[in-house]
Amino acid sequence: MNRTEKEQIVQELAQRLAVTQAAFLADYRGINVDQATSLRRELTQAGVEYRVVKNNLIKLAAKGTPAEVLQDFCAGPTAIALSGADPVAPAKILSKFAKSVQAFELKAGVLGGKLMSVADINALADLPSREELLARALSSMNAPVSNFVGTLAAVPRSLVQVLNAIGQNKAA
Repeated sequence: MNRTEKEQIVQELAQRLAVTQAAFLADYRGINVDQATSLRRELTQAGVEYRVVKNNLIKLAAKGTPAEVLQDFCAGPTAIALSGADPVAPAKILSKFAKSVQAFELKAGVLGGKLMSVADINALADLPSREELLARALSSMNAPVSNFVGTLAAVPRSLVQVLNAIGQNKAA
């Protein structure tokens, strides 16, 4: 790789790190090609960019970005996962993969400019997905309205049941 290619990679990575919600570093040493391919496929489906980049290039690209706190963790073979929209999705995927493949090891992450340890990443992975949180919020907002409608419907229903019982008593 010549100097211009390296400069281009640094520039692209710096632009991506400046706008990304979350970034995660991992040590991929010891995983085989099939495992790496399945991890890449799963991350790509979740809208996450996963790349293997030289440590020096990551350090240069991170300068002046929220991911600057990750520079201390750039040692050994390093892969970086960048998430633009949903920071929980890559945390879930990477955490699950790290638990299933012993050779794969999370190093650190950054979320909104704040450094995350491996324990923080695992805690983030345990959070419900965005869709699940939205469904819970919608259910909570809908509950008072449905309870009110049920209460209003109970009054005429009770009247009809009382009239029906009176009619049955007179018929008997």
